[in-house]
Amino acid sequence: MTLAPLHLAGERLMLDPDGALVWPAQRLLAVADLHLEKGSAAAARGALLPPWDTRATLDRLAALLRRHAPRTVVALGDSFHDPRGPSRLLAVDAARLAAMTAATAFVWVLGNHDPTPTDGIGGVSVAEWRAGPLVFRHEAVAGAAGEISGHFHPKAQVPVRGTVVSRACFVADARRVLLPAFGAYTGGLDVRDPAIAGLFPRGGRVFLLGRERLFSFPYAPVRTGGAPHRPPSPDLLSGQPNDRSFDS
Repeated sequence: MTLAPLHLAGERLMLDPDGALVWPAQRLLAVADLHLEKGSAAAARGALLPPWDTRATLDRLAALLRRHAPRTVVALGDSFHDPRGPSRLLAVDAARLAAMTAATAFVWVLGNHDPTPTDGIGGVSVAEWRAGPLVFRHEAVAGAAGEISGHFHPKAQVPVRGTVVSRACFVADARRVLLPAFGAYTGGLDVRDPAIAGLFPRGGRVFLLGRERLFSFPYAPVRTGGAPHRPPSPDLLSGQPNDRSFDS
């Protein structure tokens, strides 16, 4: 697993290809938009989805905890798909989440899908969380600096071997880092959408998630009236241009 280094507000951060941000100096791990129990929420509305999204998301989170051994985990909002999500957890998943929050300090930033604190899952709930020069919140605030957020589920498209691959991604500049959605059943918003592009008026850099590594390319703002921004072929932070990390 090859992580990508990034500097924000004078702090050295690391981007994990599994979609998490690591702050080594603070032994901190941040993830965004887990949307636990999205499958059961869909089932309640009559949409039949496999009910294993929470299990899959917790599997990935557990792997990150083993890999990085953080002292603190910051979940950047929309950790549950709706306020009743915790009550729908299967007993085995609830027990697993409780074990995680007992072993590691969890900070649950409130999001628009889970706007109120949840009892019984461990950790603390906050509107936003600050540590040193960095602020962790669900949705980015225009003009903020040293900001780490989620909410938008960013994704990008790149040309690869005669086709176009769409993947979740980080977006970063000198002021902020936007994290990809971590949940198993989360979609994405193209980085060219004005909601994301407006946060990066001077451009920045995209880090596309790949298998075991990240793929990086410049992110240019979309100019009004101009042609849509098309990202160049990505620079691999490790590997070769035909790397199989882009295989489905």
